[in-house]
Amino acid sequence: MAPTTPPRTAAFFDLDKTVIARSSALAFTRPFYDGGLLTRRAMLRSAIAQLQLLLTSAPDEHVERLRRHVTQMCAGWEADTVRAIVAETLDDVVRPVIFSGATELIAQHKAAGRDVVLISASGIEMVEPIGELLGVDLVRATTMEVVDGHYSGEIEFYCFGEEKAHAMRDLAAERGYDLADCYAYSDSATDLPMLEAAGHRAVVNPDRTLRAHALEHDWEILDFPNPAPKVDWTHPGPGGWTTVVAGVGALAAAAVAYRLVYQRHAAA
Repeated sequence: MAPTTPPRTAAFFDLDKTVIARSSALAFTRPFYDGGLLTRRAMLRSAIAQLQLLLTSAPDEHVERLRRHVTQMCAGWEADTVRAIVAETLDDVVRPVIFSGATELIAQHKAAGRDVVLISASGIEMVEPIGELLGVDLVRATTMEVVDGHYSGEIEFYCFGEEKAHAMRDLAAERGYDLADCYAYSDSATDLPMLEAAGHRAVVNPDRTLRAHALEHDWEILDFPNPAPKVDWTHPGPGGWTTVVAGVGALAAAAVAYRLVYQRHAAA
């Protein structure tokens, strides 16, 4: 009898705070501003609106409201311009904030013959180039509708929460993965469906809720040291909070505010 071929396996990695130390939205806010996609006035108005919205909404509404806001803000942007800005700034923006522990894990999985899949709620225009930089095999990410070369403000696929698990199952069916032998890594409790879809899971610099879940279920916990310089948000310096918020911008403030609110409710 001919030997049977073992089923293919994969390692699935969340991106933000798992492979890179910042949110990808935060990382590219300045290049988008410099490239003319964001104005300072729009950044400030949007940042304030997001802080007010996210601090007063019920927890289960945060993600949907944030999604709607970001897609509406991006409506009308030229997709090729976004890709060009990401390509031009990728090395300077992303490379310094990659966790060395993540690159080592990726190398280990590739050496073991596993496909490496980057699976993220961030836009495909950012995630694909980051995936190429990291040398991963496949990428699944949020995809916005493009009409006549511009974002319409609608989303074709929102790669978040349960949808990440759906994407994993679709890839398993397409490529012959046995998910029971696959690996998954994330930092956020919102990715529990993704983590639970794989037979082997580990949490990376997890939020409080995910850390507690990992401890309860005896999951591996990885704490990678932060490669990026830390920002002291308690001392904004000259110009006060208006300057800080305007400089951070709409996408950055949304990411920061969401994290603060999520941690507040996780601690409750």
